[in-house]
Amino acid sequence: MNGLSGNVWLTMAGIGLSEALLLSVALTGLFVVLAYALGHSLSDRPGRLQVVAEAVLTLMTETVAEVVPPPAVPRVLPFIATLWLFILAANLLGLVPGLSAPTRDLSVTSALAVLVFLAVHVYGVRAAGWRRYLRHYLQPSPILLPFHLISELTRTLALAVRLFGNMMSLEMAALLVLLVAGFLVPVPLLLLHVIEALVQAYIFGMLALIYIGGALEAASTPESPSPKESAS
Repeated sequence: MNGLSGNVWLTMAGIGLSEALLLSVALTGLFVVLAYALGHSLSDRPGRLQVVAEAVLTLMTETVAEVVPPPAVPRVLPFIATLWLFILAANLLGLVPGLSAPTRDLSVTSALAVLVFLAVHVYGVRAAGWRRYLRHYLQPSPILLPFHLISELTRTLALAVRLFGNMMSLEMAALLVLLVAGFLVPVPLLLLHVIEALVQAYIFGMLALIYIGGALEAASTPESPSPKESAS
């Protein structure tokens, strides 16, 4: 796998479906099934799985609440939690023999970054309306509009490249160590992969959360009075 186009696993109607695409779809379907199963098996006397799920949900809720205003937490949590869980699972797939982490494919990380880009603006517009939200790009001066737009594009690109580069380098480093040292050091490598998978999922989700929090903060900032209002 070259990290850019991926290995083609299946061809349908002349269109090649890569390993990263198929694994991403499979992960999405798996999460849908798990969410449905957990939602219909909730009990007042929870089992171990429900206890773990509730603990993870509580931790993610508290993390989101530290960045966005309390009223926005129920709206933002599902998106951020899904990002965290999907990226973590995708990162860990690299531990399965014969499989590569979908997040070491630039097309997958780019798609995730585009989703974050769209989500930021959707949350901002829903909180403030089109006019007020778009007007914040003109603050504190309209001269800064091009710089605001460049910032939006560069941070989206940085999200995609950061996750792709880290996961690609991790798997390349693991492969090189195994080639040199053989299978004498599998446990440390597995632990390194698990830790890196957790860290990269957390960083990506936190950056997305910070961007959304920034959009909500811009939406809640009082508008500067117009010259006529100031004169009056």
